[in-house]
This record gives sequence, C-alpha cells and structure tokens, in this order.
Amino acid sequence: MTITGGDVMTHLLPNGGWSIHGEDFDSVIFDDGVQTITEAQFKAGFKTYEAWKQNQDATKAAAKAALLERLGITADEAALLLS
Repeated sequence: MTITGGDVMTHLLPNGGWSIHGEDFDSVIFDDGVQTITEAQFKAGFKTYEAWKQNQDATKAAAKAALLERLGITADEAALLLS
C-alpha cells in the first residue's frame, strides 16, 4: 500500500482544516484557527497510518454487519435494494 501525505493528514487531522499540494510537510497549508501538527508528527504519521486505517476499516465493517443484522437482510440483498 502506498501511503500519501493526504492519507497521513486525514489520519492525523480527520476533521480537515488543511490542504496538501504535494507529498511533503512543506506543502501542507493549514486553515486559520486549526490546531496544526509538526513535521515530526507528520513523518510519524506514515508509521501509524496503516494500523489506524485497518482499525477504521474494521469499525466500518462491524457497523455494516450490525446494520444488516438489524434489518434482517444479507449484503447481497442490500446491494440489490440499492441498485
């Protein structure tokens, strides 16, 4: 998996308030009033991103399974309803 600077920023500041125009910390622009991060935090985010992403994916899968269970339908049936 290739982790981008945007991925790292989403991991570290999920509520936004920033934009990135490259892949390095110097290309990050923070909106006024947003708590910023340091370059060291940005670099460390590349090491913690994968575990964070796996946790996010597992949480979403569990929520989806719980919803399907409450509705009493399968994933295939839900897809059919949404098509």
